[in-house]
Amino acid sequence: MTIDGFVGGPNGENDWVFLSGTPAPEALKQIIGLGVDLAAGCDTLLLGRKLAGSGFCTYWENVADNQPDNPWNPLAKLIANHRKIAFSSNETTLAGRNLEVENGDLAAAVQALKNQPGKDILVYGGAGFVSSLISLNLVDEYYLIVNPVAIGAGLSIFKEQKILKLESSIALKSGKVVNKYLPV
Repeated sequence: MTIDGFVGGPNGENDWVFLSGTPAPEALKQIIGLGVDLAAGCDTLLLGRKLAGSGFCTYWENVADNQPDNPWNPLAKLIANHRKIAFSSNETTLAGRNLEVENGDLAAAVQALKNQPGKDILVYGGAGFVSSLISLNLVDEYYLIVNPVAIGAGLSIFKEQKILKLESSIALKSGKVVNKYLPV
């Protein structure tokens, strides 16, 4: 997210994420390591239909299967092999390894998943889907990666006031800050 609270530009643009270019190798290693740590602590990924249908799964499966030298490969393997559930009101199938489509009530489906045994559930997005989860109070922990850039206008995942408690904060060498918040 940007320092002014947006997760995408007005049309969903994310060109600001690496606005200053690709991070230096040490900073990139730190970003990837954080992603691997979060993904390793979960066994299920939740996705909105738009993100799942945009090639998200295909991209990560390609990196996992065909790009062993890509620095993102360890994270890609986790993403490709985890159970993934895409929520949609109209699609019944989407392409992707270990990808299921859920058409039921969002709150009931997520609560049922949370009640199952296993590791944590991680949400990758998109913005509208995450916003719905937040509005329904279904998020137990927020990991917000704040990028040192302001874009002035864009997509927000917060549609109403939420009071959060800062649990931890990590400053990355790239200038990004990872804040972990818990709902109050």
